[in-house]
Amino acid sequence: MRAVHFGAGNIGRGFIGETLNDNGFGVDFVDVNETIIGELNKRGEYEIELAAPGKKRIHVTDVDGINNGKEPEKVIDAIKTTDMITTAIGPKILPIIAPLIAQGLTARIKAGNTQPLDVIACENMIGGSQHLKEDVYSHLDEAIKPQVDQYIGFPNAAVDRIVPIQHHDDPLFVSVEDFKEWVIDKSQMKNQAITLKGVDYAEDLEPYIERKLFSVNTGHATVAYTGKSLGYETIGDAINDPQVLTQVKKVLGETRTLLFSKWHEIFTEKSLENYHEKILHRFQNPYISDDIARVGRTPIRKLGYDERFIRPIRELKERGLDYSALVETVGRIYLFDEPGDSESQKLQEMLRDDDLKQVIVATTGLRNDQELVNEIAAAYQKAKK
Repeated sequence: MRAVHFGAGNIGRGFIGETLNDNGFGVDFVDVNETIIGELNKRGEYEIELAAPGKKRIHVTDVDGINNGKEPEKVIDAIKTTDMITTAIGPKILPIIAPLIAQGLTARIKAGNTQPLDVIACENMIGGSQHLKEDVYSHLDEAIKPQVDQYIGFPNAAVDRIVPIQHHDDPLFVSVEDFKEWVIDKSQMKNQAITLKGVDYAEDLEPYIERKLFSVNTGHATVAYTGKSLGYETIGDAINDPQVLTQVKKVLGETRTLLFSKWHEIFTEKSLENYHEKILHRFQNPYISDDIARVGRTPIRKLGYDERFIRPIRELKERGLDYSALVETVGRIYLFDEPGDSESQKLQEMLRDDDLKQVIVATTGLRNDQELVNEIAAAYQKAKK
């Protein structure tokens, strides 16, 4: 079997590609990075290393690369016969690759390939595959849509593996943590004959996506923004500060309350406590050195209405539950000033040029909750002192 995977970066090679290969898939990596694509085609293999005691090496074989910028027709040909399509390319890039996926699916249908196919967006977002589906369908001819509906699935997925910034001479080598979790919404799959070992399948994915987003993503970002405000440059140094550790524990306590309130039929309080304890140990992994600049980048996106902070805050407030630590962390996000991150610089420019509360509304989408806007503004002013 073969898979077409969009995104040959560290997550793509160190998580999705490795898992697919472990299940007997050859992988066609699609990317515009000429160095990585060139090396994949030259070698047809690469290695990953687990950032854990023993530093186990895993050999990934039967891989190649396609430069979608220069050879889009090769991507279309690969989609015509592939057994699975996956992405790990970033939420903002999904709309950019959608036209090419649409062309590939059209060519597949016209070639008479009626083998069921699933397109799985492995991104840090809620409903990633369904968002991609909307983008893809906007580029399909009306006449082909019924057949795409019949044979092509876009099951949502939740993925979790920390892959820190890499500094290796070998452009293909990647170091990853030994923990990984990949959950796929089984109810949205078209090809249920393919089940991957190392992957969990759920009839309702939303609880697992929210558990991951409101725990790993919210927690990791909390360490980054709290650590940055205290002058730290790495997650490892920041999490060793009792003030940072206390803050992330408070934040996780609030999101855990929300998760149990919403999904108590699926998660017990004890299972959520154990999950969060495991997350803290992952953040404290001495074998992973991650830069706060990387974890905290794109602060405007992370402040989004349905993102890792504002969504749990909104839902906790609706239920009359405590969200004070989350708001305190959000106040620190507006202090995130990283010269190498364009969103960070845009946010700082907005704060210089516009009224604070207008900036908060523009970045969070909280147009109908002035009380919460005021609370965030007060948290920002307190964090500045």
